[in-house]
Amino acid sequence: MTRVNLLSGLAAAALLAAGQAHADPLPSWNAGGAKSRIIDFVERVTDPGSEDYLPEAARIATFDNDGTLWAEQPVYFQFLFAIDRLKQMAAEDPSVAGSDVLKAAVAGDLETVAASGMDGLLEIIGTTHSGLPVEAFIAEARDWLATSTHPGTGMAYDAMVYQPMLELLAYLRDEGFRTYIASGGGLHFIRAFAEEAYNIPPEQVIGTTGKASYEIVEGLPTVMKDPGIFFIDDKEGKPLAIEARIGRRPVFAAGNSDGDFAMLDWTTSGEGPRFGLIVHHTDAQREYAYDRDSHIGQLARGLDEGPGKGWLIVDMAADWARIWPSE
Repeated sequence: MTRVNLLSGLAAAALLAAGQAHADPLPSWNAGGAKSRIIDFVERVTDPGSEDYLPEAARIATFDNDGTLWAEQPVYFQFLFAIDRLKQMAAEDPSVAGSDVLKAAVAGDLETVAASGMDGLLEIIGTTHSGLPVEAFIAEARDWLATSTHPGTGMAYDAMVYQPMLELLAYLRDEGFRTYIASGGGLHFIRAFAEEAYNIPPEQVIGTTGKASYEIVEGLPTVMKDPGIFFIDDKEGKPLAIEARIGRRPVFAAGNSDGDFAMLDWTTSGEGPRFGLIVHHTDAQREYAYDRDSHIGQLARGLDEGPGKGWLIVDMAADWARIWPSE
């Protein structure tokens, strides 16, 4: 190689590196305050020359799932999975639907199911999420996700992830953050898709946990899913679960409802640079618009108190150039 060719190659490599260094890490976010605040925070905490610099061990980010990383309307997707699984179980054994709420669920009477409140929901979850090994449950959840579609959009459920949040997750990881899910949804249901959908491995998923037992099944040691709830990872439960599982207070937390308030409050009240983010569903045309009066993902306290705590309230309609990866 001649000296001229060598220099030309080095120049091209330098230009490529410069272009990569200045590439937009959040291309689906509109230019403006929300995007700028995120990038400013990440640059400050990852710059060794900044007074806000954080070592990589401290760069922990936690994300709610429903309504934050993927959609949650008209009801939580896991609940729709539970209804479909209950119908299948009842078709094989009608005695499964032994109570009024289970009969209503099998019949598709969601009004009666909703009127049953949390007790009815837990009964449906307990019936459909127990009596089988963890691996078998995860396989059934994956099969459902692969074959079922959303009643409103016609999209696959795992296609209804938010492209701007996928970019945020990737951006944080590229800058040395570890990204975790801390969700009120079921631990094993989320583990069925989180790695493929978000590049978040099972060991970095925190969620509501059912009771379980250790058994020898056909000669094999097996963890079985049992009826009943062991721990609900919602509201004040989120900081407790994060502390127990990670052992460090996050420096970045994102949610979309008042169920995430305690997680964001705990995160941003720590010493040093902190970031709290709330996804506000304001886009009725491209997704859904809801907050204070919603039966799913209610957001009131976060809107009222979040700005005073320095949290970023992301306006989905104004701040996101696109919603879905397929756009």
